Amino acid sequence: MKKIGFVGTGVMGSGIINNLLKENYNVSVFTRTKSKADPLIEKGAKWYESPKQLTENVDIVFTMVGFPQDVKEVYLDQEKGIFQSLKPGQIIVDMTTSTPTLAQELGEKAEKMGVECLDAPVSGGDVGAKNGKLTIMVGGSEKAYQELEPIWKIIGQSNHRFGNYGAGQHAKMANQIMIAGTMTGLTEMLVYAKAANLDLNDVLTTLEGGGADNWSMENYVPRILKGDFKPGFFSKHFLKDLRIALEESEKMGLDLPATKQAKELYEKLVDEKGLGNDGTQALVKLWW
Repeated sequence: MKKIGFVGTGVMGSGIINNLLKENYNVSVFTRTKSKADPLIEKGAKWYESPKQLTENVDIVFTMVGFPQDVKEVYLDQEKGIFQSLKPGQIIVDMTTSTPTLAQELGEKAEKMGVECLDAPVSGGDVGAKNGKLTIMVGGSEKAYQELEPIWKIIGQSNHRFGNYGAGQHAKMANQIMIAGTMTGLTEMLVYAKAANLDLNDVLTTLEGGGADNWSMENYVPRILKGDFKPGFFSKHFLKDLRIALEESEKMGLDLPATKQAKELYEKLVDEKGLGNDGTQALVKLWW
C-alpha cells in the first residue's frame, strides 16, 4: 500500500485524512500549526516538520491549503517546498481550489522531473469530506488518475478527469459559479419568507419537496435556522474562488453578471464586515 503525505489539515483535509486512516493507509501530515494536526496524530498519522521532509518519506503527496499563494509556498519554497525533494515516480495531487494557470505550471514542472501531477479540487463541503462523499474534479496525468482510483473511492462519491493540467480547476470554477447562484438564492429566499411572516422551517420542508430543492439549501438553511455559522466552507475561500472564476471568465471573453453580483455580496461579508472565517451561509447576515 502506497505511503500518503497530506499537507493541510483544515476542515476538509482532516475529513479526507480520517477516511484514509480508517482504511489503514499509512498517512503522514504537515500543517503550519502542529496542534491542528494533533487529533490526526492521535489516530495514527505521522508528523513531519516541512513539506520537503514529508515528501522525502511518502509515495503520494496531497495538498489542500487555502489560497493560490499558499499552494506556491508549499510546492515552490526554495528551502522547504515539495519540489525540493520530489523524485521520479512520485505523484503530487493539489486538492486546493486554485488557479488553472498555477495548476499548469506545477504540472509542467513535475513532468520534467518524471513526477505525475494532478489538480483535483473537490465539492461537498465538510459533510462530504467527513462522510467520504466528495465530488472530485481532476486535471493532469491520466496514469496517475487511474492509479489513484482506490483513493478516489474512499474519499468521494464521484470523480472525473476533465483533461490535462488545469482542467480540474476549470471544472471547479464551473461548480463554484453554480454554487454562487444557490447561495444567493437560498439567502434571498429566507429574507423574503421571513418578511412575509412565513414559518421558515415549513418553507424549507416544502421547498425540499419541489423544484427549488438543491444541495446548498438542504445543508445550509438548517444551520442558519439554528444560528450555526461555523464554516463547512469558509466565506473567505469562497470569495477567493469567485474572484478566480471571474478572472478566468475575462480571459475567455465572458461576462457573468450574476457571478459578479455574488462576488460583490461576499466582498461585503468578508472585506467590509470581517466575517471571512464564518461559513458561506453567513451571507444572510447582510440582511439579518
